[in-house]
Amino acid sequence: MMGKRVILVFLMAVVTLSVYGQKVTVSGLVTSLGDGRSISGASVAAEGCGVMVVTNGDGFFTLKTDSLPRAVVVSHLGYESRRVELGNSLDGPLKISLKPTAILLSEVLVVANDPRELVMAAIRKIPKNYSLQPELHRCFYRETAMKRQHYICVAEGVVDMYKTAYGHGTGRDRVAIRKGRRLLSPRQTDTLSVKVMGGPVGPVQLDMVKNLELLFNTDELDLYELKMELPEMIADRQQYVVSMAPRATVEWPLYFGKLYIDRETLAFSRIDLSLDMSDREKATRMMLVKKPAGVRFRPKELSLLIDYRLGDDDLSRISYVRTTFRFNCDWRRRLFATSFTAVCEMVVTNTQGGPDVQPIRGRESFDQRDAFFDQVAFFRDPAFWQDYNIIEPTESLDRAIERIVKKY
Repeated sequence: MMGKRVILVFLMAVVTLSVYGQKVTVSGLVTSLGDGRSISGASVAAEGCGVMVVTNGDGFFTLKTDSLPRAVVVSHLGYESRRVELGNSLDGPLKISLKPTAILLSEVLVVANDPRELVMAAIRKIPKNYSLQPELHRCFYRETAMKRQHYICVAEGVVDMYKTAYGHGTGRDRVAIRKGRRLLSPRQTDTLSVKVMGGPVGPVQLDMVKNLELLFNTDELDLYELKMELPEMIADRQQYVVSMAPRATVEWPLYFGKLYIDRETLAFSRIDLSLDMSDREKATRMMLVKKPAGVRFRPKELSLLIDYRLGDDDLSRISYVRTTFRFNCDWRRRLFATSFTAVCEMVVTNTQGGPDVQPIRGRESFDQRDAFFDQVAFFRDPAFWQDYNIIEPTESLDRAIERIVKKY
């Protein structure tokens, strides 16, 4: 089951409208209408440009395009999508409120079929709903690790992700780093650093619609109890929702989660999973590769979120992947354990298709056995990203980066 592993390595370490170059930058805050709560992970797309980002944990986004787009379109699970026209100019950051979706009972379609058959039907529709041509995706990737409430390391970069046609598996899919940077806390007390093996290769392997051996096959689905839930809305499209829970005992840990399937096309729109932590030993084998001697590892959470976005050509493409690891570590002879959280996320900011798309060569590709943190260099330049589209850092992460940089 090595193909199913999502792994961490623990090593000891001492440790508005504006213009960037030729790019036009649109920024803004996305909140929930009514309570004003910021919405993280909302999709923000420039209409007619094919450029997309997601909001950060504070609901903020920055979108960089070659010219001022006609409008931006914002969407999120459970909210009505909103199109905001930009006109010829902007006076400052946008303030965009999304209205929660209300699905009337009269609109709910009662599905008489077995939810398993619905999932199998969605699997059979993959060749129709996803690209059958190779594509090159420009992506932004970030991984962070926190010790209790403060950041101890950050690594982020712009990467290219080459994907072969859906139906061919992920064996020839590749990732190449185009630009990256890293930070490590210099505090003497932060002697345990967290590294994620594979880094941006993870979203390639976790594309479950393409890598069917992970979940969407008969043998795996037989291990789960599937149940129909009330429908939800994503980007103004009604979704079937199928919940899943383990119903068998096997050598590896299974997942709890929800599958969101577009009612009209039967395309998978969203996959939200959380590893079953009831057997700590199994969860540890899934998450951990190695650790320093004398450190005890206690897994708390491994969750996966995979979003697919419907394009103008009526094909769905992977758009956002996030993995969250939570665990405790304690040292023998110490009374209290220390909590750690590691988060990896990748957003597809642009996609290129057609005959000009070339595969990423082996010498350029990132090795899944390596840690992204080890492949990029420390940075000081405040304008490092220039005109690249990125997931904006949250206020807390931004402050942490400033503090760490000042230490060097």
